[in-house]
Amino acid sequence: MKRKITHLLILAAALTGAACGEQTAPSQTGGRAEAIVAELHDPASKKVLVVSHRGDWRNWPENSIPAIESVIRMGVDIMELDLKLTKDSVLVLCHDKTIDRTTSGKGRVCDITYDSIRRCKLRRAHNVVTDDLRMPTLREALEVCKDRIVVNIDQGYEYYDLALAVTEELGVTDQVLIKGKRPAEVVAAKFAAYPHNMMYMPVIDILKPQGRELFEEYRKSENQPLAYEVCWDEYTPEVEACMKRIADGGSKLWVNSLWSSLCGGLDDDRAFEGGPAAIYGKLIDMGATLIQTDRPELLISYLRSRGLHD
Repeated sequence: MKRKITHLLILAAALTGAACGEQTAPSQTGGRAEAIVAELHDPASKKVLVVSHRGDWRNWPENSIPAIESVIRMGVDIMELDLKLTKDSVLVLCHDKTIDRTTSGKGRVCDITYDSIRRCKLRRAHNVVTDDLRMPTLREALEVCKDRIVVNIDQGYEYYDLALAVTEELGVTDQVLIKGKRPAEVVAAKFAAYPHNMMYMPVIDILKPQGRELFEEYRKSENQPLAYEVCWDEYTPEVEACMKRIADGGSKLWVNSLWSSLCGGLDDDRAFEGGPAAIYGKLIDMGATLIQTDRPELLISYLRSRGLHD
């Protein structure tokens, strides 16, 4: 019983961005990232943070260094990226299990050495192979992001130990938010092994039984997460109630406008075609203060028109 209580206390620290029971000091992140981390820790703030999905993939290869640089210049707050582990245990930025779609090569990342992957050239979204862009490592990406933008690791919790070692070495742990669907007890046990951890956010598929169960589990935590990512394919009273409970509990609400099944049809393409107010405006009315998008420029422009973004 004592071990269980200890794990829950450590989880509470991780969810609120703390380590060893102490509040994370945003000043440790420095630069612009410091201000973004402060916003994440401020439940009263009405500023809407913009999360760019795989970087500026419309103009550069997804998860590439130029794609990251581009969204930083746009004024994006959080860069979402995906991790895979090479055969020789190097963390690289790649969404798929294989390199077939995103590079000039073929094969599963886990079966290929880092040096071999670096010989492959990245592809743009329209499948054209670039002249000289290569798949970056997590280290290379974090070096670019340091002090400039918060990083969200989506696919990557399974590599937590390796990723944390990199963030600690570079001094960027406080500006990294990792997310997942693991039970609270599992996350607590993982975080108990370290004196300093990344921020953590649970992902909730609220209309699925396992999602509802996970939500209730985290809701029972003494200290609520900094944010919940909520996914739904239809806006029902249950979804509305979930969002209200999140807001009332002092957490941020993260929503995805990437495609219809994640947001009940309130997606980026509809915002582009029919006007952002009808889509992003509704998400904000629902209480969203973090929006992950595939059209960061459009979202930032709309938010600025409402005074909700710098």
